[in-house]
Amino acid sequence: MTTHLPVTPAWTCGGCGADWPCQPRRRELRAEYDSAPVSLALYLAAQLVDAAQDLAHVSADRLHRRFLGWIR
Repeated sequence: MTTHLPVTPAWTCGGCGADWPCQPRRRELRAEYDSAPVSLALYLAAQLVDAAQDLAHVSADRLHRRFLGWIR
């Protein structure tokens, strides 16, 4: 079980305090969804929708890069 879970409404990492998803969580997610990249994208898109409500002061572009821009 990971300690790198989001703490809302700030959307920081409960494990390291960085913006979530932090680098350790990104590595974990890549490994967890290695054979299911579309599922990873859908999961992160759902997280983005939730975060956008809490982080209304953050630009849509920045949120997109943070939640989805790092996946391929």
